[in-house]
Amino acid sequence: MSGVNRRSSISSSASSSLAKRPAVENVAKVSVSAPEQAKKRVALGNLTNQCNAGRSGSRVPATNGFNKVTTTSSASKVRKGSSVVSSSKQNFQRESAKFPSLAKPAANVSRKTTTPSIRVGQTAPLAPLLVPCCNVKSPIHSDDSESMDETMSTSDSLKSPEFEYIDHGDSSIVASLERQATYNLHISDHLDSNGHAWKSDIPAAVDAAVNIANVDDNQEDPQLCASLACDVYEHLRLAESKRRASTDFMDRVQKDINASMRAILIDWLVEVAEEYRLAPDTLYLTINYIDRYLSGNEINRQRLQLLGVACMFIAAKYEEICAPQVEEFCYITDNTYFRDEVLQMEAAVLKYLKFEMTTPTVKCFLRRFVRVAQCSDEAPSLHLEFLASYVAELSLPEYNMLCYSPSQIAAASVFLSKFILQPTKKPWNATLVHYTQYKPSQLCDCVKSLHRLCCNSSSNNLPAIREKYSQHKYKFVAKKYCPPVIPSEFFNDPSS
Repeated sequence: MSGVNRRSSISSSASSSLAKRPAVENVAKVSVSAPEQAKKRVALGNLTNQCNAGRSGSRVPATNGFNKVTTTSSASKVRKGSSVVSSSKQNFQRESAKFPSLAKPAANVSRKTTTPSIRVGQTAPLAPLLVPCCNVKSPIHSDDSESMDETMSTSDSLKSPEFEYIDHGDSSIVASLERQATYNLHISDHLDSNGHAWKSDIPAAVDAAVNIANVDDNQEDPQLCASLACDVYEHLRLAESKRRASTDFMDRVQKDINASMRAILIDWLVEVAEEYRLAPDTLYLTINYIDRYLSGNEINRQRLQLLGVACMFIAAKYEEICAPQVEEFCYITDNTYFRDEVLQMEAAVLKYLKFEMTTPTVKCFLRRFVRVAQCSDEAPSLHLEFLASYVAELSLPEYNMLCYSPSQIAAASVFLSKFILQPTKKPWNATLVHYTQYKPSQLCDCVKSLHRLCCNSSSNNLPAIREKYSQHKYKFVAKKYCPPVIPSEFFNDPSS
């Protein structure tokens, strides 16, 4: 028998070595064919093809050969100790006759834990109590020896004896622990909003006599962050003044460019953002980076477009999920600039801005203020949202609008949008004063500036923003009629 076992082990080792050879040949084939595939797709094709070839060509033959060697050695060990296995079965039958509850938990547990408990190169010692959990017989099964499948399942079943052999006392302890865990971790469908919902101090300061609506009462939607919304926007109000551009950099720093060139650049960037379907926050961040860089660096007009492309490249990588590649920005400029020039300008902008990319923009405050306006407004919500976005974007090309803070432009955009939709109704109320922290008298100058831009938008020679919001997906809000005069009484502060 020992001679037969040695021959079988030698033959299995020879077969395993032969099984490993195709894996090496496949790897060599992959390494030879990789440059041919790299010519087609430089960025991702080479990496993907190598990984797929390595998985399909080398792993399967190597695994089969290794399993043959391992299982043959384990089977030879079981044949030598066949007497131990037979005696262990007899002992187990005696013990199971005395305690019939021993065999059932072991069969259930071993059946579930057979597959994940197999470890490479590990051999478990045989114990006097063996519970075979695999009923499928091996093709080489004989009466005087255990099969390889039974050996593997038997050794696996002994790796967690604490779960297989549990008496009645231990099972009661496990049951009590499960009940405690279920009770402590259970999330009830009926929430106690009065006792467990944390609320900020700012909504608590709302006076009921003034009739201020609570826009942060939706505690069920986690995306609204109702309990933290007021604190977040308080922080944004403090942060918006720290990373703003200078209001006089055209006269103080720049010598070769002027405000009209900046407006042409921004009008073109609006078209680029619409072409690549970028988020509105990306556009606002781009213009913020441009103005902050121009506030401290002189640039000539030939490199102004390069600055705009590099800033949009940075903003897209910050904001977008799938940002356009640098080659796409070179293509959109009709290959006026090379790839290295865009990357060098990107590095220069990041170095000057000290990698301070996070800054509150008009769009950040506009989302909040539009939501507040919709709570107490009877106008269609989508029309108000799109019209406020249109009015806010009209301020982007205007160099004179840099004197207003982003939150002030957002509040003035909501003010003017409500006036355009309902000219006879007073647009500002106590709820908007509370959440925007702006009174109508504080918004008077900014609202009049935006109103002048809306009235003159049809005759403007930079039509990108107007054409953008004249589409059906924006409800044609750019074509809405804007009254020529805003009544002066609308700027009176509401009585407190």
